[in-house]
Amino acid sequence: MVLRTLAASPLRKGKTVRSSIFGNLDSSQPQPNGFVLENHKMLRVQLAPGEVLAKQGSMVAFQGQMDFDYEGSGGIGKLFKKAMTGEGASLMRVRGQGPLYLADNADDIHLFYLENEGLTVNGRNLLAFQPQLSWDIQRVQGAGIAAGGLFNTTVTGTGWVAVTTHGTPVLLDAARMPTFADGQSAVCWSTTLQVGVNRTMKAGALIGRGSGEAMQLAFRGQGFVLVQASEGAPVVPSS
Repeated sequence: MVLRTLAASPLRKGKTVRSSIFGNLDSSQPQPNGFVLENHKMLRVQLAPGEVLAKQGSMVAFQGQMDFDYEGSGGIGKLFKKAMTGEGASLMRVRGQGPLYLADNADDIHLFYLENEGLTVNGRNLLAFQPQLSWDIQRVQGAGIAAGGLFNTTVTGTGWVAVTTHGTPVLLDAARMPTFADGQSAVCWSTTLQVGVNRTMKAGALIGRGSGEAMQLAFRGQGFVLVQASEGAPVVPSS
């Protein structure tokens, strides 16, 4: 798979997040702390022994001894946010020793290594991350609860994060010019970016056929946005 990278661009001052997407990480080789891509669609986590947080139901195989526990929302505050927004994949905590294989609907998998950094991820695209990382559900400024898909999960700290994309994504440098993306197509982005809502609905769209693209996420500042070639599976609103 060939992905156009922006490693030469100043996506942020100082070092750039480590990822094969930027050309500064070889995801085909064993990585520190046990994260490695078995192939583009399967992640191998080597627990020796240890634990990992992963999307519930993403285990496809394991060897050795493993215990799987439902992680829940991670606290009352996160539980309330999930109930109100529908954001955030249900997580499981896997403990044990041996190789654990994770995948999600044969989607492509991409690794990021954070070093005291943050990454905002669409909850449906979050496959796995190391337990020492902190995570929370945050609302995009300017978007109310009625605007579905505009709540996302932010992961911060030092450690590995694995995200999925439907097909080969495109990497956009928001520092070059104002950048906009469909809320369901935006997979993840730098927490250094200013994120808001861009509304493009015109009065004429209320009569007859509208474009169907009345609202997008707007990104500005130093950082990147990873966009997949799909809006993903339909999301059933939370009751």
